[in-house]
Amino acid sequence: MTEAMTETKAQHADILRSSAESRYRDELERLAGADRDPRPEGWRLSPRAVRRFILGDAALRVSRKFYGDDPLVDRAIVTLMGHQGLMLVGEPGTAKSLLSELLATAISGDSALTIQGAAGTTEDHIRYAWNYALLLAEGPSERALVPSPMYRGMVGGKLVRFEEITRCPPEIQDTMISLLSEKHIVVPELGEGARVHARRGFNVIATANLRDRGVHEMSSALKRRFNFETVRPIRDHAFELELVLGQVQRELDGAGLQPRVERDAVGLLVTVFQELRAGATREGTPIKTLDAVMSTAEAVNVVHAAALEAAFLGNGQVTPRELANQLQGVLLKDSIDDVKRVQHYFDTVVRERGRRDDAWKAFGDAARGLWS
Repeated sequence: MTEAMTETKAQHADILRSSAESRYRDELERLAGADRDPRPEGWRLSPRAVRRFILGDAALRVSRKFYGDDPLVDRAIVTLMGHQGLMLVGEPGTAKSLLSELLATAISGDSALTIQGAAGTTEDHIRYAWNYALLLAEGPSERALVPSPMYRGMVGGKLVRFEEITRCPPEIQDTMISLLSEKHIVVPELGEGARVHARRGFNVIATANLRDRGVHEMSSALKRRFNFETVRPIRDHAFELELVLGQVQRELDGAGLQPRVERDAVGLLVTVFQELRAGATREGTPIKTLDAVMSTAEAVNVVHAAALEAAFLGNGQVTPRELANQLQGVLLKDSIDDVKRVQHYFDTVVRERGRRDDAWKAFGDAARGLWS
């Protein structure tokens, strides 16, 4: 390892979450060095290398970063080579933002050109704003102009991420229609005909949660500017269990902690999440789903929190008791109906399994205080 790399790693040691281009710098360099495939103009890597970066390549020691629908990744890459934007939709916690970040990192080498959709998002956030001190002192000029991420993405020929686009008011969303169609931004304050044209490599990746439908529905005109891809929850129990355990272990290793995480206990938690997410038990009995988000990301949060409890407040071992303690923050938020549904699930499904399995009994006993 070079001295410069050692210094960079030391500088980032105390950062909670660095950018993907920093976390995976070594992998990106290996991919670039081995990349002999044709690449679209403006792309840092070829489409095949982008796919390897996201889905992994053992020969190049590139880790898999997105788990789920591999053909979806292929379709997303193809979309970003064309003129349509990419819209990733799905339930909360299905790694839409992660996939967006990975695509921007591999294709543009920059995942920071991001617009966060919200009720307070304005047209200035999408197009450009002004430094009013300079504007008053000098009048409209390029020096006084404050470029948005969209503006910088067009100038640099890079991907721009638009997170939670449906959280924006419809009139703000529709600002994107002309940008995606005409691929330029007009700046009338700088004179007639002043405009910024997008360079090759520019495109937009937007995300939206299915639970936000009805908040600010996208117009038909805007929908036509995007290709839609649905990111679905993981259904395979063994696969999700490995994913949760692996992610939690990486979090613990980064913090220098070594609590013992019982695999079987985490397996129980993954079963609970999958059943409450799907609305049916593994035996096929229908149950009511929750308003709370029961995603893989939330399962990781529960196990990580349980590991912290075990490390700092317990005996260093993650058992069903610690997992049950941390479930409350996920299952019981602001829905009274969720409390009743969770109670019914534990009083029926978990209790019945507890009669035949000591681990389920311990889990059910520890979770009874959730709704009391």
